[in-house]
Amino acid sequence: MGVRAARRTLDGVSMTVPVPLGGTTSETTSGMTGTAPDPRTAPDRRTYEVRTFGCQMNVHDSERISGLLEDAGLTRLQEGQADVVVFNTCAVRENADNKLYGNLGILKAVKEARPDLQIAVGGCLAQKDRETILRRAPWVDAVFGTHNIGALPALLQRARHNQEAQLEILESLDVFPSTLPTRRESVYAGWVSISVGCNNTCTFCIVPSLRGKERDRRPGEILAEIEALVADGAVEVTLLGQNVNSYGVEFGDRGAFAKLLRACGSIEGLERVRFTSPHPAAFTDDVIDAMAETPNVMPQLHMPLQSGSDPVLKAMRRSYRSARFLGILERVRAVMPDAAISTDIIVGFPGETEEDFQATLDVVEESRFATAFTFQYSRRPGTPAADLPDQLPKAVVQERFERLTALQDRIAGEENARQVGRTVEVLVTDQPGRKGSETHRLTGRARDQRLVHFSVPAGAETPRPGDLVTLPVTAAASFHLLSDPAPADYSVRRSRAGDAWDRSQADSCGVPAPTDGPLRPVALGMPSLPVRASTP
Repeated sequence: MGVRAARRTLDGVSMTVPVPLGGTTSETTSGMTGTAPDPRTAPDRRTYEVRTFGCQMNVHDSERISGLLEDAGLTRLQEGQADVVVFNTCAVRENADNKLYGNLGILKAVKEARPDLQIAVGGCLAQKDRETILRRAPWVDAVFGTHNIGALPALLQRARHNQEAQLEILESLDVFPSTLPTRRESVYAGWVSISVGCNNTCTFCIVPSLRGKERDRRPGEILAEIEALVADGAVEVTLLGQNVNSYGVEFGDRGAFAKLLRACGSIEGLERVRFTSPHPAAFTDDVIDAMAETPNVMPQLHMPLQSGSDPVLKAMRRSYRSARFLGILERVRAVMPDAAISTDIIVGFPGETEEDFQATLDVVEESRFATAFTFQYSRRPGTPAADLPDQLPKAVVQERFERLTALQDRIAGEENARQVGRTVEVLVTDQPGRKGSETHRLTGRARDQRLVHFSVPAGAETPRPGDLVTLPVTAAASFHLLSDPAPADYSVRRSRAGDAWDRSQADSCGVPAPTDGPLRPVALGMPSLPVRASTP
């Protein structure tokens, strides 16, 4: 296959002219008219696989990529090697580059053996590296960015027809992603984007340059999407954005996010509402009040700290200081005493002194986080922090990182131990713990998002994914809770989400299942929290 990308130039960016699926165009690239057969009419249905790296936004974008490919006539890979492999990439940390190019290197040999294999790279790293991907991995067929996910089927079709790689990168959204076809990954919960992009200028972060300025959806569109998900069986949604609590700035309503949370409370059948991620500088009391006063908004908050040192926060251009951060936590816990609060922390930012790091440890100790996502600072070209003096030696950063994680693991264990004896309601998931086959425990999430592994008492009803169980916490570890309840302490509430799970399983096996209404070919995405330690 040729490796020269078919391109035209628009606003200084190399890009292809997309070809509608099954259609024609008068544009000519490399002397060939862009016409190709519609894959939906082909006798052999090609398969696809999407590999996702990075944040929740990428997970949700991958649902859209899957939806686009299925809408174009491909089917999801069940086993073996897919005909189309799509990498949805992250650019936040240096190891994201290594992970992508390592995976592409593995596929090179597969492509040599199977020339009809197509490989596409999208997401933040594609938006950043652009032509570099084709130079480093010339066996890639298509490269697309964060602003034009919808172009992927046309790029793949054009690459297959013209036998040369396609590159298309836009500098701003051509269409809001939520209007694209979506293949949701779960029937009981889903992501709902309320905005894309970010207006902040944190010196360590490359996301604003790759995702663009914040763009907000109108409230009516968001609520309509949530209602559609609930109608399809979902009982939980997570509102998603780079900075959710600045939602509404684009259309001039700074109180829009609190209003949106309250509006979610009026949607019948929606039992759990979460959101991620807010920014401490814009987190206001009206949002706290809305959380406390709206019954289906969960007592859980992810509040990124990044550093407990005020000088480091200033160098990061984080427009809050540690006292404000702790004040937010205090106000949240005043109205929601049992709220579980998680955070993000960066260790080893340029110029961080031992005193600065100790300030972070002090804030972590005081904050009592249920979970913390801790990262060693990664120097990213194109960010202001990459050019700062006093970049720390790896050994110093590693030693501080280990101290921080040891502290947080202790705190998480202590906070989880406080849950023992409490009765919790758990939304059952289809994601078993790592030792589930040995312990025969099922897994779910409590209202505060804590991971719960539980056993079903002998003779009791086994819940389906999407059902809700009520049971006591009988033991705890740093990263999960355990419940081995007596029959009298265990109850199952069958839900519409569990019914939807039954239908989805019947559909996948070709077996009819009872239903109370028309079915729609939509599944729903379930957020998850990574942990470092093995769980039962």
